[in-house]
Amino acid sequence: MTDPRAADISLCICTFRRPARIDALLHALYRQTALRRVREIIVVDNDPGRSAAPVLERHAASCPVPLVAAHCPEPNISLARNTAIRQASGDWIAIIDDDETPVAGWLQHLIELAQAQAADGVFGPVVPVYPDATPAWIIEGRYFERRRLPTGALVPRTDVRSGNVLLRRSLLLQEPGPFDPAFGLTGGSDTLLFCRLLDRRARFLWCDEAVVHEPVEPGRATLRWLLKRAYRGGQSFIRVSALTTPGWRKPLRLAWLLGRAALQLPVALVLALGCWPWNPVRAIHYLRLASAQCGKLGAAVGLHYQEYRPRT
Repeated sequence: MTDPRAADISLCICTFRRPARIDALLHALYRQTALRRVREIIVVDNDPGRSAAPVLERHAASCPVPLVAAHCPEPNISLARNTAIRQASGDWIAIIDDDETPVAGWLQHLIELAQAQAADGVFGPVVPVYPDATPAWIIEGRYFERRRLPTGALVPRTDVRSGNVLLRRSLLLQEPGPFDPAFGLTGGSDTLLFCRLLDRRARFLWCDEAVVHEPVEPGRATLRWLLKRAYRGGQSFIRVSALTTPGWRKPLRLAWLLGRAALQLPVALVLALGCWPWNPVRAIHYLRLASAQCGKLGAAVGLHYQEYRPRT
């Protein structure tokens, strides 16, 4: 019988102009209770100016496991992720964002559930951390809080994302890329990949104990950012739907989705205006819904918001 402790994991991180965050994340990873199962930590610097290089050079001498520092000079989150996957040699690949902090048992919870349930992948929750100066309406609206599932539950298409996940490397090698560079500046390549894997009958489970924390940056705690993120979510939804709906069903599904968006947009705007005087938090929910419909309709005519385009 295979010893479960012999499982090897490649920890993959992509970073872009966040040297302080990657430094803090590496220190948090060193405290993982399952660090003995990690074959390597791979950090891909996606900044053309190599802003993470000094931090990675400093950690290279003290990292308790091999630290692989790679550089992807073209700013593109898909290309950076693909670079990390190519560098990985473990049977399992754990992906965490550079602005997240895992609890000490994060990796152990993921790998134990994956092995116990013979899963192809295990997803965990990303819990927001609100700085003291965060506006009260942001916290009350819970706009950054994502749905959580019971441990062991199957993860549906609506809940797949790359910020906290453990995957079989062999599964990723079945797809070209595996992350699509066409989504590298807009986001959504992770959703596309995981939806394609689900279509191949991949079995993804949820582990609610495998928590990572993510700070809500002041620049994101604004109505403008929330609406832009909702727009991006809408455009990703349509683009992923177009690429994962086969054959003759594609035009029918897209026509239905876009027709529904055209109907929901004015309704959401009317509800937002009606709610604003007495419940602004609820009104913002409807404004985000309206922005998502704009994203869907915009994607249909090629109006793509590139959230990850570098700002000079």
